[in-house]
Amino acid sequence: MRDKIGKIRLSGLLEKVSSFYARYRLYSNIALALIILLLPFIVGSQYIMRIIIMIGVYAILAQSLGLITGYAGQTSLGHAAFYAIGAYTSAIISIQTGWSFFITAPIAAVFAALMGLALGLPTLRLSGTYLAITTLGFSEFVRMVLLNWEPVTNGPLGISRIPRPSILGVDLIVGNNGLYYLMLVFLLITTVVIYNIVNSKVGRALMSIRDDELAATMMGVKTTYYKVLVFVIGAFFAGLAGAFYAHMIRFIDPNTFTFDTSILILSIVILGGMGTIKGMFVGSALLISFPEVMRFLQEYRFVVYGVVLVLTMRFRPQGILGGQKKTPYKLPKGVTEDLTRNKEQRMKEMKAGWHI
Repeated sequence: MRDKIGKIRLSGLLEKVSSFYARYRLYSNIALALIILLLPFIVGSQYIMRIIIMIGVYAILAQSLGLITGYAGQTSLGHAAFYAIGAYTSAIISIQTGWSFFITAPIAAVFAALMGLALGLPTLRLSGTYLAITTLGFSEFVRMVLLNWEPVTNGPLGISRIPRPSILGVDLIVGNNGLYYLMLVFLLITTVVIYNIVNSKVGRALMSIRDDELAATMMGVKTTYYKVLVFVIGAFFAGLAGAFYAHMIRFIDPNTFTFDTSILILSIVILGGMGTIKGMFVGSALLISFPEVMRFLQEYRFVVYGVVLVLTMRFRPQGILGGQKKTPYKLPKGVTEDLTRNKEQRMKEMKAGWHI
């Protein structure tokens, strides 16, 4: 009984927030945009700004994994591998050639996408637990390569003194808010691209694969093509996030991209709500900031962290913003729906044996 009451209260609160946002959508969006743009001047603390930037980085990672897991239903436990590939590729190219971050980052993202293709092709027929174990093995394989390929990756010592991103000779750092606005650009690009994918026929195909792959295949959906495509796109944006992270921190080593990182990204997707883009922002903000907010509890903060996750999954198993979409898909061009007939007329037609 208490569980039902808790779920009802949480659902009611979310519905009130959603209805308020829907009623004042324009004003809410304008206010939110102004807050985001002026946030560095409002906060003023470089420590807090660094946490906010990391929230943005993990929001990019969560959206890229959410496309694979939340929309396509493909369980992946190795997303940190693409994150690492992007970081190392951009760092190595930048140090060896002296190229700008704005050249090395796209190269790193493309290379991570190619690795996503290399992972997607052999795992076409895998799903569920088998796919999860395969992606986990791939992640560990990448980490071992980074750990032991010392002539290129510098092994366990990692790569240091990675050049900062710069525009017209001005380094982008936390102090001048350059990294924050660069993160916003990358986050905006990721969100726009994934939003358009989700709200297209590709997104509908992915969700049909998630709900019933066999039925999707029988309806003519090219499941093989879309499963590989979603890994490529997800790996691309994970590699982009990795490149940004490497040039922001300026030091990376294999221990930065462990299994725990993959689990953290997956936890953000689940907590925020699989199958929703807004949930990735909420989940990232909660899970990245929570350990810092609870730092006064010292070693006990991770106990509280775990308890909060368990309680959230108990009372909101679909995630904080999961299950919120109630509007139907827009009909394709050329297809119309007859809304002129009332309920009584439809009932008469059904009694007459007509199928509508």
